Amino acid sequence: MASVPVYCLCRLPYDVTRFMIECDVCQDWFHGSCVGVEEEKASEIDLYHCPNCEITHGPSVMKRRRGVKQDAVLSKDFGKPVQTGSACFIKELRSRNFPSADEVILKPQGAQLTVEYLEENSFSVPILVLKKDGLGMTLPPPSFTVNDVEYYVGPEKEIDVIDVTRQADLKMKLKDFVKYYNSPKREKVLNVISLEFSETRLSNLVETPKIVRKLSWVENLWPEESVFERPNVQKYCLMGVKDSYTDFHIDFGGTSVWYHVLKGEKIFYLIHPTKSNLALFECWSSSSNQNEMFFGDQVDKCYRCPVKQGQTLFIPTGWIHAVLTPVECLAFGGNFLHSLNISMQLKAYEIEKKLSTADLFKFPNFESICWYVGKHLLDTFRGLRENRRHPASYLLHGAKALNTAFRIWTKKEALMDHEEEIPETIVTTQLIRDLDREIRLMEVDDSLDFMDEDPQGCLLDAEIAENKLRLVLSNGNNIGGKKVRVGAGSRRLFAANKQPKKEQLEADLSPGDPFVMDSEDDLQIDETPRKEKKPVLPKRKLSKFPRKLPRAKPCSDPNRVREPGELEFDVEEDYTTDEDVETADGDLGASSGGILDLLKASRQVGGPDYSELEEAPASPSTQEAIQGMLCMANLQASSSCTPSNLQAWWAAGQDNSAGLGLPQGGGKAAGSNSKSGSNGTGNSKVILRPGKRPVKRPVHRSMDSEDEDSTDEQETLGACFKDSEYSKY
Repeated sequence: MASVPVYCLCRLPYDVTRFMIECDVCQDWFHGSCVGVEEEKASEIDLYHCPNCEITHGPSVMKRRRGVKQDAVLSKDFGKPVQTGSACFIKELRSRNFPSADEVILKPQGAQLTVEYLEENSFSVPILVLKKDGLGMTLPPPSFTVNDVEYYVGPEKEIDVIDVTRQADLKMKLKDFVKYYNSPKREKVLNVISLEFSETRLSNLVETPKIVRKLSWVENLWPEESVFERPNVQKYCLMGVKDSYTDFHIDFGGTSVWYHVLKGEKIFYLIHPTKSNLALFECWSSSSNQNEMFFGDQVDKCYRCPVKQGQTLFIPTGWIHAVLTPVECLAFGGNFLHSLNISMQLKAYEIEKKLSTADLFKFPNFESICWYVGKHLLDTFRGLRENRRHPASYLLHGAKALNTAFRIWTKKEALMDHEEEIPETIVTTQLIRDLDREIRLMEVDDSLDFMDEDPQGCLLDAEIAENKLRLVLSNGNNIGGKKVRVGAGSRRLFAANKQPKKEQLEADLSPGDPFVMDSEDDLQIDETPRKEKKPVLPKRKLSKFPRKLPRAKPCSDPNRVREPGELEFDVEEDYTTDEDVETADGDLGASSGGILDLLKASRQVGGPDYSELEEAPASPSTQEAIQGMLCMANLQASSSCTPSNLQAWWAAGQDNSAGLGLPQGGGKAAGSNSKSGSNGTGNSKVILRPGKRPVKRPVHRSMDSEDEDSTDEQETLGACFKDSEYSKY
């Protein structure tokens, strides 16, 4: 027969009816009557030293307060702070008014609470389900009592108990607590909130809600072969007597939590985890007089949420909450980590570390489960991409936050504090690198989706920009009648589809400005402006990096079952690499802005004979500009650019190219800035005005070289025809 543990100087077994205090040095327990400490005075002791430890560590350290110490119950009458958990505190708490949680919580039916529901509404506010029907949850009948808990869990089970008045933890056997719970007269207020029973027979009577089983990392992603102990935080039994109170806290590891009240009632005081509220919570938790301050008074709003018998409350990640038990209550609950708000879970974990939270009150192997999840997300992203599927945005944001944490945990100066929780099956550097690559691919995909949201709007903006460009080039005035500069800077501005602000246009203008034009006759465009130096970016070639990234489109299979974190989109993608293109094209690739590009972009210009070109036609405004450019390059300088003339010119150009050994569609001869004019002379250029015949103007000579002229012109043309995807929409 096992010996019964004894305590105190008297060496007697634990008695629930007698007050005991723990020594902060030897961590042994002593009866207050044996060491001369009264229960009501215990809260005034900061560090208690038992008679044996006083010899080496000196007397107990008392808390610093103003004036003479008073009983916490009478503290209000003498203007002293009310102690958290005291009878006076509970009385005041009951009488206070708080904003109703109905302002923020959701109240769906049990059957409505699905992964899709949480993704659409975001699991960022508490959810109260009034009836458990549809939750897929199994529970004992309401006639279930604490005696039944003792029977299924075992009377010798040692449990953690909270002394509410002192807000202190102590340990006792389950049978002793049940005896206390059933006694008609209780001298203490004891509360049980952390009886985890996953490994007991009681677990067979309780099944967590279906939504929890669907989302839980531990339920779905913890490997059976893991060398780490599986975190058991899924099933808790809560037994509280009247006036039990748990002060404000964030559930460990930022876990979300579910509570079902089987019998009685609980009142939750809920605080939104905003950035400011979390900062206040961190300061309050580390303050020396924490038990004298009600945290609900420190924030802008603290919501009151009663949960009655038969109701189920889901509290999301990071919510700060306190719990009052107004009547005797028996409840079941559990904690779970999930992917809907990974960044907030990591934030809560960091707060725990800053507050030096004891391991007993932290999520077991939190970092280990994070590594397993990181590997799972990597496989998920790869699978979605291979199957042309698209992940939800919250999954991308979560993966990004998780990968940032991985980098911090594996830094050289921090690795020793974190390496013990790294699974042996995880190669950290490889996982971080691969996950980062998948995230970048998906993020670029997101940006493409954003561009696709309003293609007509984007098209309209581009059209307006081009129309304004034509107005400026024709008379030197913008739509509002303001005079503007005409030059390379303006061309680059409009080529980028950016409209100058009114103030910027008027800023640097003066009457003597040579670029200010009052009439159409004064219009002269310098085709060879002074080339501005552009910042040279280092050319970094990414090996086998996709040239074209994914683009989402509605899912083609409406009957497909969607997994959590997956959007109902297919992804069109072409992961051809630069190396593949170089191999296929060789030396025959046409430069951007060349004649071949112009013809491809203007299929309609060439008439039906150009239908074999598979590229989409340009916008009408761009087609008009293309015709002008082609006329400028036409060696015959015809007065009108008809499709037949263009076709004949192109055939002649092909023959000349073949004869001279020039590559087709490329080379200087294909550019529009040729030194030879339309009539064989080099002293004139053709300027095209919208709606008018070409007009010859004297050429403005420049100090720049001819090569620079050609390069600048090609860059300008390349920018002009970047809306070649006009007809895709």
